[in-house]
Formats: sequence, C-alpha cells, structure tokens
Amino acid sequence: MKPLLTAAFMSLAMPVAAQDIGDEIIAYMDFATATQGIILPQQLTRDIWDGITFIDTRPAAEFAAETIPGASHIEWREVPGRLGELPEEGMVVLFCNTGVRSSQAMFAARLMGRENVLVLQSGFEGWQRDAAWKP
Repeated sequence: MKPLLTAAFMSLAMPVAAQDIGDEIIAYMDFATATQGIILPQQLTRDIWDGITFIDTRPAAEFAAETIPGASHIEWREVPGRLGELPEEGMVVLFCNTGVRSSQAMFAARLMGRENVLVLQSGFEGWQRDAAWKP
C-alpha cells in the first residue's frame, strides 16, 4: 500500500512543481535579452581575466586532457546540484567544447537565481581560436 500512496502523492505534486518551473521560465524569457547570459571569446580580455571563475562542463577526460587555464570542473548535468560551489559574486563562465551543453547548465543556474553565470559562446573551441587574451 505504501508504494501506491507514494506514487499517488508524486503524481499530485508533479504538476505543481512543473507549473512553478514553467512560471519561472516564462518570467525569465519575458525579460531576457537575446544575448543575456552570453560572453564571446573576443570579450575575454586581460583586464577582466582575473575576475572570472571558469567552469569546464565537459566530461572529466576532456577536462583532464586540456582546459582553459585555472578552470574548475563540474560536468554540465551536475551544475544545478552543485550550484553552491559557484561563487555568488563575480563573473562565472561555463564552457564545454562548443557552448551547447554549457548553455543548458547556464540556463538552469540563472533560473535558480545565479545572474552572474554566463556561457562562453562557441565554447573551448572558440576560446582556442578567437580569445582576446590567453594566459
């Protein structure tokens, strides 16, 4: 009987949670600009470099092989659960190889209240190719 009650409770709770999430997404999209939450490799200049926390969201093996100097590692799916590890102040830049996976992590972080989290458009590949400055 207990599993049945749990399943019934979960089915009642899910639409409320989904509606809350939907409301948050709608509110975010109503006020977001087309480039909100994005930084380009060309904008990563020497004068802002030291104030940035870089988070590599790629798989551990890719992070171990090569990354942006000074970056920490949190795989993209883990970002919401490990949000407490990201600074609440200052610029936090998430990146993967191209910006696709890290943009999902950035969106989740921003919905969870972290307006200081950005995604590196074009990702690690774009940084290697187009960065304004590399240490």
